Amino acid sequence: MESRILQSRLMWLFTALWVILWAGSFEGYMTATFSLPYYAMEKGYSENDWYLCEGVRGVFPIYEYSRATKYKMVALAEGAEEKWVSEELSKVPSGEENDLPGPSLEELMLQENQVSLPATPGPTIREEEHFSPRTQQTQVDLKGLEDYETLVSAFYTIDANTSAGSERLNIHKLLDADMTINKDPSVPQILIFHTHSMEGYADENGGGPGAGIMGAGDYLATILRETYGYHVIHHEGRYDVDGRSDAYSNALPEIAKILEENPSIEVVIDLHRDEMPEDKRLVMDVDGRPTARFMFFNGLSRTKKTGDIDYLYNQNLDGNLSFSFQMQLKAAEYYPGLTRKIYLKGYRYNMHLAPKYLLVELGAQNNTMEEALNACGPLAHVLDLVLSGT
Repeated sequence: MESRILQSRLMWLFTALWVILWAGSFEGYMTATFSLPYYAMEKGYSENDWYLCEGVRGVFPIYEYSRATKYKMVALAEGAEEKWVSEELSKVPSGEENDLPGPSLEELMLQENQVSLPATPGPTIREEEHFSPRTQQTQVDLKGLEDYETLVSAFYTIDANTSAGSERLNIHKLLDADMTINKDPSVPQILIFHTHSMEGYADENGGGPGAGIMGAGDYLATILRETYGYHVIHHEGRYDVDGRSDAYSNALPEIAKILEENPSIEVVIDLHRDEMPEDKRLVMDVDGRPTARFMFFNGLSRTKKTGDIDYLYNQNLDGNLSFSFQMQLKAAEYYPGLTRKIYLKGYRYNMHLAPKYLLVELGAQNNTMEEALNACGPLAHVLDLVLSGT
């Protein structure tokens, strides 16, 4: 009896090792974990032998090591970034990933959307045929923003798994950065593209010509060209057709190539559409036009658990933060309530490609296409205010 047990154990160890070394992949790992138990049952081995396979990973952690190493070598994919950081965070005891107690992300988002119109249809909002840029409506108290906590409370939502700090979010540092450009219509200066090109709105499906976030990007480019005189490239590459997880890594070489071929481009806009609970709509009345609210987004390349993520280093982080803040400030003064707070998360999102790089979430899945298009007027106006230094 003892010899039979010993024989079965040895059989499992050598067979699992052979499968892992032979396959060298996730498939080999799955075979060692799942196929061998069924083989054991067919051969009449005990239930204990079945569970012995679960210990193989502890004896031969080859797969786990190769997987961790692989993630550290990935150059900028949202999915890979989040998987790698998630593995690191999964090692933290419950609650330890948050330095300070606070509301959850969902609670923050719902609080932020108090000013939004309800999802159920209300009275018909009068629509003006053309958008007219506003004059300044209010003045933000910059002196009060010298206090870090006041600045963060008024302008930012910080993801629970990352942290910022006053060395990054400093009102003088954010405002002193020169975000203006010398307008030259003879050469391209603004690039608009969509990492997630398949994102659509409530009354249409993303993916078709002129539809969804791609259609919003086309309209934004038109306004910037015809109203403000910028030379804009609207890149219509699709990087999420086969799924969203690799979209950032798919987009990176193409966007880098466009920037290399067009060194005159100073502004990069990655235009997205957000996802919200169905009973919360990101819409408000702007001068009689139902307008989707939008949000600026920054990646900090750091988490509370790991600190700075060296393999996601962003040499343009300070420029990114200054650009989004100056956009947010102008929006608050000209279109109060239209922008949501700037959202800070722990990864990079290809924002290292340029200092003047904006990632914008334009409305959500339950906005209409009309509401999204109506938001392009204020967004273009705010961008021109910042780029012109007005």
